Amino acid sequence: MTDDCIIIGAGPAGLTAAIYLARFHLSIRLFDSGSSRAAMIPCTHNHAGYPDGIAGKDLLGLMLAQAERYGAHREEKKVTAIEPDGEDFTIVTDHGRYRARTVLLATGVVNHRPNILPEVHDPALERGLFRYCPICDGYEVTDKRVGVIGTGDHGMREAIFLRGYSRDITLIAPDAEHRLDPACVARLDAAGIARVAGPCGNWQIEGNRLALDTADGRMAFDSVYPALGSRIRSHLAVAAGARANGDGCLEVDDHQRTSVPGLFAAGDVVKGLDQISHAMGEAGVAATTIRNTLAERQPIRR
Repeated sequence: MTDDCIIIGAGPAGLTAAIYLARFHLSIRLFDSGSSRAAMIPCTHNHAGYPDGIAGKDLLGLMLAQAERYGAHREEKKVTAIEPDGEDFTIVTDHGRYRARTVLLATGVVNHRPNILPEVHDPALERGLFRYCPICDGYEVTDKRVGVIGTGDHGMREAIFLRGYSRDITLIAPDAEHRLDPACVARLDAAGIARVAGPCGNWQIEGNRLALDTADGRMAFDSVYPALGSRIRSHLAVAAGARANGDGCLEVDDHQRTSVPGLFAAGDVVKGLDQISHAMGEAGVAATTIRNTLAERQPIRR
């Protein structure tokens, strides 16, 4: 059997695409390994339609229920390869091989973490003491004491962004001395952002703060953001021949088509704003283009 589309990844992008494609009356499969970054969000307050906020797991659950209402089903499978085969594709998983006319990759990214133990990281994340996305939840640290783990241009830019929410920002090098050029130092100084050398470690929740050791001694913050970059999960598409930029983000056109005909990508695996709303918009574009592409190959009729 050859499906119309196999979606790889059941985060916001993959689930949005599943809803669209199922409602287009197309045969689809939704493969997921259970590692969506959205599931880590304790409560998002900038996703429209939820005035009181919503947890990432709850949002994903609602989206899956909506997709299932139209016949989509999430299958827990780890995809190991995408093999172009003429106009179609073979998808290799840990549970067998499957064929599809088109493929949508919505595998997202994985944040790099500092050396913090899971038994500290997970409750700190749940309590908002450790955060990954200042665009998502910078508002929640307004006028609080905030630490940023990072250095170089990336660390500087994240600290400067958070300065729009609080005067009390400290940029902490993850390993040793900061690697900051004079321009970075000048911008940090102009913003009044403190700089502390690493290494940092011995993370613990102490009262209502997250504490860690630094070269300047032990410090505690209301919230800490890692600015350590991320790993783009684009390897499946790249191995299939798709182009990616130097960071690993897949290159797509305005309709989410990669450089491999029939292979689409949406969400954080594509270069752009890493936000749920943006991923969902890209998925809607991709799904509609997939439907129209299939209709060009063979008319879609009821």
